[in-house]
This record gives sequence, C-alpha cells and structure tokens, in this order.
Amino acid sequence: MSDAPLIQANGLIKRYGALPVLRGINLSIQKGEIVAVVGPSGAGKSTLLHILGTVDRPDQGSVYYNNTDVMRLADRELSRFRNRNVGFVYQQHQLLPEFSARENVLLPAMIGHLRTPETDAYMDDLFGLMDIRLRADHRPSQLSGGEQQRFAVARALINRPKVVLADEPSGNLDTQHARQLHDLFFTLRQQYGQTFVIVTHNPELAARADRTLHLTDGQLDL
Repeated sequence: MSDAPLIQANGLIKRYGALPVLRGINLSIQKGEIVAVVGPSGAGKSTLLHILGTVDRPDQGSVYYNNTDVMRLADRELSRFRNRNVGFVYQQHQLLPEFSARENVLLPAMIGHLRTPETDAYMDDLFGLMDIRLRADHRPSQLSGGEQQRFAVARALINRPKVVLADEPSGNLDTQHARQLHDLFFTLRQQYGQTFVIVTHNPELAARADRTLHLTDGQLDL
C-alpha cells in the first residue's frame, strides 16, 4: 500500500432536519485496505458509507479521491465518477429479477458505456474465481442466497472500481455462506488489490479487517 490515501474525508457533518447524524468525521482509506466500520444501529454507519460513495453529500466537509475533492463535482459529473470508481454491495443483493445473473453483473458497465471484450473476459475471470460461472445464465430466483450475493459482488467489481463499499453484506446469510463471502473479499484483495470499506455487525469479519473504525453517535471513537 502507498503512503498517500486513496480516500480522505475531512470534517464530515450530516444532519437530517434537526437531527445530527455525522458530527465531524475525519478518516483516510489506503489503497488495498479492508476496513470494517462497526457501531450500534443509528450511529451513522450507512450515512457515512453513502457519503464516501458519493450517493449523498455532506452538509459540511470534503471527500477526496486521489487528492480530488469529488464533492465539488456537479451532479452529472459525480454520477459518472461514481459509476466508474465506486462499487456497492448491500445486505439485500438487489439483483433485478427479470434479468439473468450475467445481465445483472453487466448493468454498471452498460450504463457507463464501458462494456468491451476485456470487460467480458474480466467478468468470466470473476465468475471462475467465485465459482459461479455455471450459474451465470440463471435468473436470481433460481439462485441460492450465497450465489446471489456473489453475483452482487461481481456486479460491484465489473467497472474495476477504486473501492467497494459494502453495507452489512453478509447480514442475510447463514454462518457458512457468510464466512465464504468474507473469504472472497480477502481473495479479491489478494488477486486484484481491491479496496473494501465494510459496514458490519459480524465480529469475525471485523476482527479479520486491517482496521476497524468504531462509530458512535456520529463520531469515530479514537
């Protein structure tokens, strides 16, 4: 990992109405890190993830990717940046039921006009790594929960993002499939140098992460 941070957040403040959710968050994420974010419900973990992922904007503060303050980008530019640089994995896999798993994975590349023969080859490599190649032409309803979530991870990776942000990614999986998903994150880091920021209540995953950030009442416990 290089010394310069991939992501640098400074003084993040976010309110919803009169309710303060984030109260001056400062953090940095290095390329290739796996960082867990833990804390009680309502502490602001998902809000923090949404701001780091540029889905939401802070009321105050900045988010830098490779020394560029992305919060200064106009909405259209920010959407383009997000499509190319940030992958998302949620507790619910959010695969579209009318499409095959393969089509779901390709959606971010198609939306960003980024699909190339190299994209398809990379997707096939991911499917092989995740052991889901033979399931790629099935609809989501024909897949197990663990398979659906692995395809959701592949979708998050398809545009080769700088970071994957995961919000309780194993929350709906049993212990065995949760552990397999966690193993996959570390394999992807080893194979591709992928960076992950993961909100989790799973103590095993938090213990395996390179760092654990504890968020309480909108502030990081230092």
